[in-house]
Amino acid sequence: MVVTVRNRIFLISRSLGSALLFAAALAVAPLYAQTQATPPAAAQTPTATQAPATTPTAPAQAQGQPPQSQGEPITTIKVQVNEVNLIFTVTDKKGRFITGLKRENFGLLDDGRPPEAVLGFTQQTNLPLRVGIMLDTSSSIRQRFQFEQDSAIEFLLQVLHLNDMAFVEGFDISTDVAQGFTNNVDLLNQGIRKLRPGGGTALFDALYKTCRDQMLPLPEPGSVRRALILVSDGDDNYSRAQESDAIKMCQRANTIVYAISTNVSPSRDKGDDVLKAISEATGGQAFYPTKIEDVAIGFRNIEQELRSQYSLEYRPADFRQDGAFRTIYLQALDPRYHVRAQKGYFAPKPPQ
Repeated sequence: MVVTVRNRIFLISRSLGSALLFAAALAVAPLYAQTQATPPAAAQTPTATQAPATTPTAPAQAQGQPPQSQGEPITTIKVQVNEVNLIFTVTDKKGRFITGLKRENFGLLDDGRPPEAVLGFTQQTNLPLRVGIMLDTSSSIRQRFQFEQDSAIEFLLQVLHLNDMAFVEGFDISTDVAQGFTNNVDLLNQGIRKLRPGGGTALFDALYKTCRDQMLPLPEPGSVRRALILVSDGDDNYSRAQESDAIKMCQRANTIVYAISTNVSPSRDKGDDVLKAISEATGGQAFYPTKIEDVAIGFRNIEQELRSQYSLEYRPADFRQDGAFRTIYLQALDPRYHVRAQKGYFAPKPPQ
């Protein structure tokens, strides 16, 4: 019996020259037409199970046991399968979401080469969600905290469907998980209302710990979308972890971060740049409301994006288990469209 072991893929941001990459994407465009994977119609028929998801934990164990004949030993053959599952968003120049595209509408390079095989392409409008709400409860946002609470509650009421789950957390110099993963909006509401502002800000510590303790251990083998909604002014005056540490842990947990800034001053400050760096590095986006009452608009934009994404699964060419960084470049062949996705990953190291 053959037992398939899937490598885990760690995604991390890496910027490349847009002109060079667009030309490369055009060069690999015929790849999709030649692939005997999911038919193009799959992009029009979103389901929650069509695209297998990579797990953020160590390589998966065997999912079943071979039948054992009496008196015969069990022989298990392990076959290494290296697959990348990339979930991404497509928008036009005005930021409007573009749906209904097919796999032949994109060019893809992994570490500078077309993939060995495209295994699946679907439009994931109803992908089950695992969402964490992280509310900054430091003293710096005391006057804005009620708007954060109200907007977060409204977001959960709108976004959570039957198969979705969420948790609620406040953070200042420490984290406070007011409500663990649940589909019960009343419990999440109560958790949000229990949070109280006060203290310093350890943003990087909170993000690192949350991805490590809440998102990384998720055991689900099915295809789910993991996301954190970070509501903060982006200031950090207490963390031991660095910004890069927090970003890497998010990527190890295969978690996208959306940030909503609570800084409503006329100009952006250092904290806004931090929120942008974190969200872009994980394939997310930062939102900057012009007044605190507009925090709810940021939540609504995130809700729409989570239901308007694509999933692309492929096998890289010339893949090596050497722990090296491999760039991912995904480009829409139509220049009117912009693709937002993680930009690379670390290949796993050989087993010891």
